[in-house]
Amino acid sequence: MNLLPKSCKEFGSADYWEKFFQQRGRRAFEWYGSYLELCGLLHKYIKPREKVLVIGCGNSELSEQLYDVGIQDIVNIDISEVVIKQMKERNASRRPQMSFLKMDMTQMEFPDASFQVVLDKGTLDAVLTDEEEKTLHQVDRMLAEVGRVLQVGGRYLCISLAQAHILKKAVGHFSREGWMVRVHQVANSQDQVLEAEPRFSLPVFAFIMTKFRPVPGSALQIFELCAQEQGKPVRLESAERLAEAVRERQQYAWLCSQLYRKAGLGSVSLDLCDGDTGEPRYTLHVVDSPTVKPSRDNHFAIFIIPQGRETEWLFGMEEGRKQLAASAGFRRLITVALHRGQRYEGMDSIQAELSARVMELAPAGMPAQQQVPFLSVGGDIGVRTVQHQDCSPLSGSYVVEDVQGDDKHYFRRLIFLSNRNVVQSEARLLKDVSHRAQKKRKKDRKKQRPADAPEDLPTAPGQSIDKSYLCCEHHKAMVAGLALLRNPELLLGQPHYNVVMFDVDSKDPTLGMSCPPPAFVDQSFLQKVKSILTPEGVFILNLVCRDLGLKDSVLTGLKAVFPLLYVRRIEGEVNEILFCQLHPEQKLATPELLEMAQALEQTLRKPGKGWDDTYILSDMLKTVKIV
Repeated sequence: MNLLPKSCKEFGSADYWEKFFQQRGRRAFEWYGSYLELCGLLHKYIKPREKVLVIGCGNSELSEQLYDVGIQDIVNIDISEVVIKQMKERNASRRPQMSFLKMDMTQMEFPDASFQVVLDKGTLDAVLTDEEEKTLHQVDRMLAEVGRVLQVGGRYLCISLAQAHILKKAVGHFSREGWMVRVHQVANSQDQVLEAEPRFSLPVFAFIMTKFRPVPGSALQIFELCAQEQGKPVRLESAERLAEAVRERQQYAWLCSQLYRKAGLGSVSLDLCDGDTGEPRYTLHVVDSPTVKPSRDNHFAIFIIPQGRETEWLFGMEEGRKQLAASAGFRRLITVALHRGQRYEGMDSIQAELSARVMELAPAGMPAQQQVPFLSVGGDIGVRTVQHQDCSPLSGSYVVEDVQGDDKHYFRRLIFLSNRNVVQSEARLLKDVSHRAQKKRKKDRKKQRPADAPEDLPTAPGQSIDKSYLCCEHHKAMVAGLALLRNPELLLGQPHYNVVMFDVDSKDPTLGMSCPPPAFVDQSFLQKVKSILTPEGVFILNLVCRDLGLKDSVLTGLKAVFPLLYVRRIEGEVNEILFCQLHPEQKLATPELLEMAQALEQTLRKPGKGWDDTYILSDMLKTVKIV
């Protein structure tokens, strides 16, 4: 039997509710959750000896259950004569102190200040169906009556879906009256609703409006939000910020419901914030693998990314996360990145903190009491130490941090916080100056030094850096391009411009080309580059361009100045390294180019100079093509 109205406007009609309860009969109808779902919140704001008015009581069992646990001074009113008669018959002998009255809540017959609590479960939502003048006038009368019958210090407890127009009206009305406004999110209110009953895709909230004594001339307004039923209230600066915070939680609940109902929603990510500060603490990415065959133990897993490694392709790029999820073998994998500036005690504390929240993102079909595995690399959360942070007038906030890589090397990185998942620059620290080694060495020196000896100066930064290490594949490719110089000895000590390299980031995010800025590929500028190159010289450019039309234009402009153009694409990245030369007759076939790369490497590998043994120049040039 469908008892829901054809139009939401019918919720405000007395005739609708008469018909509803005649059809419904004596079976209880629980809007927005049962007593078991709401009791934690209700007992927080209703004391056993307080006098309670329930407006729009319907045939809900809520008043009866409150009565049975000791809150017995309850008056229930409803506009439907049918339901009031049903409720009187149901409770006359078992709950003699509780009364049921047919009454219009916009014209209540009680004296002023008759109650300490007015309880409303879905009634405001039922009345405020639109923002037409007639509806708003009716709601104004209802809220004015609520305020009239409440004592100073009394509370209006309104259980609501907190849709934007309802929140705006309720918060606006009571804040203008000088009341304290608090909004609670009701925990998991929809999870236990019977499938036979109507379901709501929005989460349920409780408004707690506390009546203060009017203070002439005072403009004080108090807005608070409790994101968890038993959590601390957070003070917000305005009604607009309160509405925004509620909207964020509604969007999160909608996302959870979508993720529960179906897999493969595409790229889904969200931040989980510290409840006290509001600062992002975890960034979650939800990755579904529809090709994984479901079994009892492979529905769902959580992967904790070690600190500092969230920028790696496997964790920081959508394609990388898909590969990670497929290799892990779970239908749904949630990757969790840890934010800098937050303190984490270890894997166990992170697991305890996340367990309840991530379960809200689980797929349908999870077996009851299923243990969800927490995965990581090496079983730890990594090491991240912030060495410096500041704000640049050009690039905004930035941070310099040391992180531990997969091979236990430490790396020093520059990160612009406007693009926190991109490593702007990176240097590898020498192993003997790792944090633990530095501490041990310092301790040993203290033991050996006489008491009156001066303190050692800190190690100079240059002495701690592995100068042979290049962090980026495109930088390695740029260096490999020096093999195009037929005489590698030209590199060593000659005062000529045999090579010009550009790896310049654009600060304009609206362009389809993030590297280099357009001025660096302008024809007049390219002519200046040409004028300073030797005849056999090479101009090397890192190009990052997602706009195919713009990229074609850049390549055409480059070929107009440099007729010989090679390209080396970087796998898994947008970067393309362009090697530009002046004379097409200098063109090299791949075997010859690889031989020259080997010769260059021999030239650069000098005794006493650092060299990264994992870096083979000729390997970088195997995929080079002529444009």
